[in-house]
Amino acid sequence: MKSVVITGVAGLLGSRLAKWIVENKPEYKVIGIDNLSGGYEEHIDSRVIFYKADLASDDLNGIFSSHQVEYVYHFSAYAAEGLSPFIRRYNYTNNVVATANVINACITHDVKRIVFTSSMAVYGEGKPPFNENDLPKPVDPYGIAKYACEMDVQVAGEQHGLDWCIIRPHNVYGCNQNIWDRYRNVLGIWIYQKLNNQPITIYGDGSQKRSFSYIDDCLSPLWNAAEAPQASKQIVNLGSKKEYSILSAAGILQEIVGGSEIRFLDKRHEVHVAYSTHEKSEILLGYQDITELPKGLTAMWEWAQKQPKRNQFVWPKYELEKGLYQFWK
Repeated sequence: MKSVVITGVAGLLGSRLAKWIVENKPEYKVIGIDNLSGGYEEHIDSRVIFYKADLASDDLNGIFSSHQVEYVYHFSAYAAEGLSPFIRRYNYTNNVVATANVINACITHDVKRIVFTSSMAVYGEGKPPFNENDLPKPVDPYGIAKYACEMDVQVAGEQHGLDWCIIRPHNVYGCNQNIWDRYRNVLGIWIYQKLNNQPITIYGDGSQKRSFSYIDDCLSPLWNAAEAPQASKQIVNLGSKKEYSILSAAGILQEIVGGSEIRFLDKRHEVHVAYSTHEKSEILLGYQDITELPKGLTAMWEWAQKQPKRNQFVWPKYELEKGLYQFWK
């Protein structure tokens, strides 16, 4: 039976796409890989064949050789962009080294196509809306790592004939998101804060602009990224075409949750305005921006209230503390 491998299967993208494939593409078996460092096993559909493994250190050949792997979705990453300058070694190991190992396995086992989820972070301080043809200029180690992985995927295509599609999602949110990590996913951080009677925190004055993309709108396009002929060797932005200021997004959440105090923290090193074009995703992947932020956040809030109480992840020891923001000390 043909198989699809999903790395990072316990995370938001991985767990939700795995379930979508199981329910919509029954001719495929779903193989999930995750080290559970940033996701939860209970989010993985029971019909998925799950392997607990670390992509940066474990041998993947045993997993790949046990299944007829046709497509690989490489979602695994530690996407704490703002934290990445203070955990450089971890950032590059879990992004660049891990991706190299996945690429090696794809080449060795003649995988039909790899779909690699990069990040809007590769654009850096470009001129929004960011276009796929823009020259990447990342401003932090996370964006640098993602851009390095993109280039390695493309070189594997040139030298070894590996077919690929690179997706640059932006601020995907929804049910199964890790809301217990204090360093990533601003909407998830805010929801955790509300659940624990803490004020919603904003870095700077909240004038930063972002687009927020509901996970349900991304699932069918992600499948097309692997299967559609027109997606071969394409780089595609994937996500909502409507941008919000961080302050206005916080205001929407305040209305949904019945009010919450906002606390402004020191400004941090980040791209101020970041949102992307969407036309290519509509043409190549059939993306439709259906779910507006208030509706998607309402569904995520209802889901979050039913989740078990978990402690928020706090990095036990940073690799570099010089210049570390006061709010993370």
